[in-house]
Amino acid sequence: MTASLRRELPVPDGLEGQRVDQALSRLFGLSRGAAADLADQGRVVVDGRARGKGDRLTAGSWLEVELPPPPGEPAPPREVVGMGIVHDDDDLVVIDKPVGVAAHGSPGWDGPTVVGGLAAAGYRISTSGAEERRGIVHRLDAATTGLMVVAKSERAYTVLKQAFKERTVDKGYHALVQGHPDPSRGTIDAPIDRHPKHDWRFAVVSSGRPSVTHYDTLEAFRAASLVDVKLETGRTHQIRVHFSALRHPLVGDMAYGADPSLAARLGVGRQWLHAMRLGFAHPADGRWVEFASSYPDDLAGALDRLRAEA
Repeated sequence: MTASLRRELPVPDGLEGQRVDQALSRLFGLSRGAAADLADQGRVVVDGRARGKGDRLTAGSWLEVELPPPPGEPAPPREVVGMGIVHDDDDLVVIDKPVGVAAHGSPGWDGPTVVGGLAAAGYRISTSGAEERRGIVHRLDAATTGLMVVAKSERAYTVLKQAFKERTVDKGYHALVQGHPDPSRGTIDAPIDRHPKHDWRFAVVSSGRPSVTHYDTLEAFRAASLVDVKLETGRTHQIRVHFSALRHPLVGDMAYGADPSLAARLGVGRQWLHAMRLGFAHPADGRWVEFASSYPDDLAGALDRLRAEA
């Protein structure tokens, strides 16, 4: 893999007050999406502190950016083994994403992607959006499995992006969290922003963006609880951050404080989190459509072990 390129310079006067992603796009000729990805990965530092894509710049501040390597030949579409097609029509495709697959390409990621997998399977998706994430209207972490919708038509892209922005999409997850949340049913309303000490993590921060998670305990075990989660907002790592802040991190989520011995005992090698349900008004005619997904083998196996222990 080609080494990244580090650039350091003072913020030009003409970029005073601009967002980080806008400024990087102008300075280095990146798409807004690629610039936002660099910020999300902690690769944009201003005056010694990592900044988010929406942070505003001050002229004269010292900017350090770790740019992706210059592009070579475009990578050929790459088949994604295990990616299921749940629904397909002229406007959209709903997929069941396996673990280890990113929604789209980004600096530093050379693994399989949903966009590449669909292209390899012969799907034509919307050309709207930044080049590397065309057709993508929402994302799941690479280690999170479950349902994603991808726009095929330009109208579907516009309508679905607006639906996610206006929070009219039903996004339902199941998560296995350590311990027993108290109360067993509730709402976590806590703002999220980049972690003040760890660039690649996020945290509950008083000055962060409003973030709301609703949960309901479905099944309680000796050491963990299976919870149904409904997102009102869609911040990066939101479910993981919120339950970590409650001191009930997701089983297997060592980045956010999970117990490695419990994960090992249950055979979980990533955060136990699955996008179970997805519902929205179809962009073609407004009718409500809903889709569901079952647990992949690793998550189902962990539940079987917990039930056997009980």
